[in-house]
Amino acid sequence: MTNKYVENCIKKIFDANSEKELEEHLKKAQEVGSKIFGKKIHFYAPSFMYYKTSYCCSSPTDFPTISVTGKGCALNCKHCGGKVLNTMYSATTPEKLLELCMQIKRRGALGCLISGGCLPNGSVPLGRFIDTIEKVKRELDLTIIVHTGMVDFNTAEKLRKAGVDAALIDIIGSGETIKVIYRLNLTVKAYEDSLRVLHEAGIPFVPHVIVGLHYGKLKGELNALQMVSRYQPSALVIIAFMPIHGTEMEKVEPPKPVDIAKVMATARLMFPQTPLALGCMRPKGRHRVKTDVLAIKAGVNAIAFPAEEAIRFAEKQGYETTFSSLCCSQVYADFIV
Repeated sequence: MTNKYVENCIKKIFDANSEKELEEHLKKAQEVGSKIFGKKIHFYAPSFMYYKTSYCCSSPTDFPTISVTGKGCALNCKHCGGKVLNTMYSATTPEKLLELCMQIKRRGALGCLISGGCLPNGSVPLGRFIDTIEKVKRELDLTIIVHTGMVDFNTAEKLRKAGVDAALIDIIGSGETIKVIYRLNLTVKAYEDSLRVLHEAGIPFVPHVIVGLHYGKLKGELNALQMVSRYQPSALVIIAFMPIHGTEMEKVEPPKPVDIAKVMATARLMFPQTPLALGCMRPKGRHRVKTDVLAIKAGVNAIAFPAEEAIRFAEKQGYETTFSSLCCSQVYADFIV
């Protein structure tokens, strides 16, 4: 496909008002995914959320999430308000992080996500934990994924040398969303700068593009994808705003499944050889069922915590399915083209 053809498809995708209008483009996206990766799809269910279907039950110990800031975050974003940190183990010093990693290893953990709240500049304060992360990799052989937030080259390079398996970063393509929702005094360029340093440092990195973060509406998602496309990510994850109880946006309507499908189909066409996943953050219930089926139609390679109906749909479509208790960012290691 030529760049011009892809550009024309993307314009039509974003102009579509219904699933019916999207059908042709979903079919093309699915064909692209199957041609490059085959008819295989990975399903992920890490430990930070209880998940049970007739196909799979998540392990409470295999892949937990750790916050290096405890429940603290300087931003108090409108969509989160620090609530997500309440679901994580706390390890606010290097010593506590090492002790916790040793504990989860003894319980049978395969790895963990190391994250935390942000500083006022949008970064997660990982710097003083990097020596410990290196020790954990060397002595415990855990899969270590880190969520960096804004990141500079020095930190990215140190994380690579520590042996981190992947760095995750949310990419926002709208300056208004950055200021209004995140309450950050940053520009879109700052996000691109973080992408650049991750690429230059040579660390595996997996950008996350959030659909509907701007009060449930599409705003900046295409720009975010275009930024990511310049830096050869190891994989790409699409997630979606979901209202969280107790936050300023708890009553905001989430993006429609068809809007999430637009971004997934666009991502598949823009990144034909990059593993593509539908990540864990997205609305639940019937909304998730619809979104997950559309994700398969759009040619994704992986889904975190898939709806059972979507698993059955994938099987009926002739997909070979695999289940994992790791983070879906590891799709880059599970799919080697």
